[in-house]
Amino acid sequence: MAKKDAPPRWDRKMQQRLARGEAAALGELYDRFASLVHGLAHRVLGDERAADGITREVFAHVWQHPDAYDPKQGPLRTWVAGLTHRLAVQRLRATETAALAQGGPGSTEELERKVRHASVAARADYIVTSMPTPLRAALELAYFQRRDYRQTAADLGVTEDEARRRLRLGLQLLSTAHDAGTPGAPPGYGGAA
Repeated sequence: MAKKDAPPRWDRKMQQRLARGEAAALGELYDRFASLVHGLAHRVLGDERAADGITREVFAHVWQHPDAYDPKQGPLRTWVAGLTHRLAVQRLRATETAALAQGGPGSTEELERKVRHASVAARADYIVTSMPTPLRAALELAYFQRRDYRQTAADLGVTEDEARRRLRLGLQLLSTAHDAGTPGAPPGYGGAA
């Protein structure tokens, strides 16, 4: 049995390959995480072009600093999501602060509220995409298709008790999105940084 703090083998090998400068490794990493990175950046920034820019920045950073990832701190996916979140929030703050400095509408308090809201939304997206498939499937049926637990159970082919359990666990995970320091939030991914 693997040690609890041992990172997945793929994560360790990917970091080693990136450290050796293997361009193919960057391509694999991009294929695996580009939609996550772009989606989180877009969720924080609300702008397609800005999200494209953050996506480029994240992968450039990973390429230039592969040793910045510490496998002992958690999965590579979580580290990439945290990096994306941090860079997107920095971009949002810089953009909004510049607009405020030029006499744009709003206040510093509104900016911080916007950053907090974007951070919670991005964490919620990350939690949903990272949760086990059975939990995510139950939540998607209940939320998007407006199914109750009985209909969800029938659609998934599970007992009603199991459907309730999946919905409860999924909602519990999702409820941690507003708490920066909870187990549902990735390490280093909390707060509005």
